Amino acid sequence: MGEVMDDKEVQVDSVSLEEAKDESKVVKEEPAENTEIEKLNVQIAELNDKYLRVAAELENTRRRAAIDADAAARNRAMSVARHFLPVIDAVYAALLHSPENEGIIAMARAIDGACANIGMVKIESVGKKLNPQFHNAVQVIEVADTESNTIVEEMQAGYMFGDAVLRPAMVIVAK
Repeated sequence: MGEVMDDKEVQVDSVSLEEAKDESKVVKEEPAENTEIEKLNVQIAELNDKYLRVAAELENTRRRAAIDADAAARNRAMSVARHFLPVIDAVYAALLHSPENEGIIAMARAIDGACANIGMVKIESVGKKLNPQFHNAVQVIEVADTESNTIVEEMQAGYMFGDAVLRPAMVIVAK
């Protein structure tokens, strides 16, 4: 029986040794799995960062495209408005020549309404101080009882398109 016990003890010991080996494998595998998980987490973080950067770049590109499209549309509108300035000048010249003509008065009102609808505004000049941003002084004259650099007459009306000067007003300024 002693031998049997020894065999059992050996078997128990060998099982214990095998279990210990398996446990050491598990212990050894856990760090390997942890490092692999850590690597995957790092990779996920890198990919997430790349995704966020690409998404931000896409949004910036969309925003720039919208700004460029708005600027192009504004430039086209300003170009068209510049082409109509001679027509506007002709209507107002006709109005000065025939101030009671109902047809000319109606055209002038229609032009004023159309200009207001597109954001085109006449620059006020007479009685104002000369401002080189909005006025182009073509003549300087001496006028009694008038402060220097005051606009006394408008030769050609100036217009603003939104916040941009479409055409400066040509004016006569007091000396």
